[in-house]
Amino acid sequence: MLINGWSGSGGDCFPYYFQKAGLGPLIGTRTWGGLIGITGTPPLIDNGSVSVPTFGIYTTKGEWIIEGYGVDPDIKVVDDPALMAKGGDPQLERAIDEILKLLKKNPPPVVKKPKYPMRAGR
Repeated sequence: MLINGWSGSGGDCFPYYFQKAGLGPLIGTRTWGGLIGITGTPPLIDNGSVSVPTFGIYTTKGEWIIEGYGVDPDIKVVDDPALMAKGGDPQLERAIDEILKLLKKNPPPVVKKPKYPMRAGR
């Protein structure tokens, strides 16, 4: 999964759980770390609003996570603006390399198509 400093809120939480579940490597740079929720924002008389952070996220061990720090990548790759201006994408290219390595190491199983069932004349 590609992550960077523009990833916040669900873009912080989803990579966190993806990493914890061991679904694959996080590639890029640390996420933003903005994961405080807001609720109950009643409108003001001028149709404006005021929001107040009301809840955060913590582990089942009672430790605060993500907010104010973010999620670290497993493989750090900084997007190089000069390469990107030339059409390159360092994070995507590294992700493709990693996926190809993982597929070579753990190829998907080949599933044989079963014979069609005989459903006529029963």
